[in-house]
Amino acid sequence: MKTNHFLSILMLALFTIGCTPKTGEKTTVEEPKVEGNIAIVDEGNCVKWTGKSFESQAMEDHVLYRQELEQKNYTSAYTYWRKVFDVAPAADGRRDYQYTDGVKIYKGLLETEKDEAKKESYIKEIISLYDRGLECFPAKESMYKSLKAYDLFYTFPGRADDEEVYQLFKDVVDLKGKDSPAYVINPFTSLLVNGLLDEKIQMAEAQRYTGKIIDAIAEATKKYKAKNDPKWKSAGWDVVEGYAPARLEQLEGMEGFYDCTYFKNKYFSEYEGNKSDCDIVRSVRGKFNWAKCSPSDPQVAQVNATYVANCKPKVINDEPIMLCRDHLENGNYSQAISCYEEKAEASTDNEKKAQYYLTIAKIYYGELKKFSSARKYARLASKAKPSWGDPYILIGKLYASSGPLCGPGTGFDSQVVTWVAIDKWNKAKQVDSSVASTANKLISRYKKYMPTKGDIFLRTLKEGDTYKVGCWIQETTRIRAAK
Repeated sequence: MKTNHFLSILMLALFTIGCTPKTGEKTTVEEPKVEGNIAIVDEGNCVKWTGKSFESQAMEDHVLYRQELEQKNYTSAYTYWRKVFDVAPAADGRRDYQYTDGVKIYKGLLETEKDEAKKESYIKEIISLYDRGLECFPAKESMYKSLKAYDLFYTFPGRADDEEVYQLFKDVVDLKGKDSPAYVINPFTSLLVNGLLDEKIQMAEAQRYTGKIIDAIAEATKKYKAKNDPKWKSAGWDVVEGYAPARLEQLEGMEGFYDCTYFKNKYFSEYEGNKSDCDIVRSVRGKFNWAKCSPSDPQVAQVNATYVANCKPKVINDEPIMLCRDHLENGNYSQAISCYEEKAEASTDNEKKAQYYLTIAKIYYGELKKFSSARKYARLASKAKPSWGDPYILIGKLYASSGPLCGPGTGFDSQVVTWVAIDKWNKAKQVDSSVASTANKLISRYKKYMPTKGDIFLRTLKEGDTYKVGCWIQETTRIRAAK
């Protein structure tokens, strides 16, 4: 593609006064802005065209590739971009577009490339561009590291181990703090929780960065959601809200991970709105005890007073069961589980055996956030009393709550859990008509969250066919679309 002399001069003039081509492309990440002077000092591998013999040609190639990129003509854009990048990768030393634009060009080429060797080379070039951009524009460290980590986590998974990607995200959170971008929060949360549970991350470090994640979400809530700012959705904070808090909630069952302040901030309002509901009063009181809250704390004392006045159970003749119950209500969850399990195994009364097992299941679900263990004991309850619907109701809730555990919190991978959840609620109605009303309410609430017809079609699936839900669930179900 050739241009006449007048057009070349015009394009160069537009560039030199700082005109930046607009693009209609919507990106999944919002690149952070950098304030202040980001000009490089020592060229090294960061050659600029300024003052060079090839300055005029490089500037022209720069403008031409950006025009082609705007039109998504990736092959043509690559030709011009490669020419200028090879001689002056840092452009004029004040603009780093050529690194991020190079990523866009290679990603565009990947969309249509069939040759596996070329695909591999493009991916390597993309990762290299993030590293080279960081080398030449160190003031943009948070941007380059976050984009690299994002691509390694989502776009090109398996190219780096979790520890490397986690470290990149951690560096970004250290740099940005409560202003960390939304696109960083979910993958960082996933890697943090998994690393802690796999004992690859120490508790103290996980606690520190969990606090930073919570602070970032709180800051975005204050800046955007509380003001109905459209950036809450456009930047992806609504997606973060549907995932990160649920993943971090898993850690409530790790003794000593969260302090009393965390539990008070999260659960005291639930108590205030439900003071007459003894199940909630007992649960909140147990959580405060689990967190080793001081009885003299005003909020803790208020919950305890309500419990004693309205919700403390009457003494029963079965002394061992009183002990199990006291362990539970005092937040001694491990002791409560051991106590109820011992009673269940010793009982010859299947009705009681089922009750004991289901109580254990509820502790694992509501208090310790250990879903697999909760299902195990719900199944034991069902085995002891096959005609009881409550165990199936609970298993359905476990599955319905697993969207953030089995996917990003939204979209197909998270929505498929509704299929197996609804299966369990239908089973509950089947075996026990007394729970039909509860089951129907849950089905009505969650069926709208099933995958859409479009999502099913895009994955070349067909309604009515069988589908195995993975993650910790590992159950086969039937494909259905939300109505």
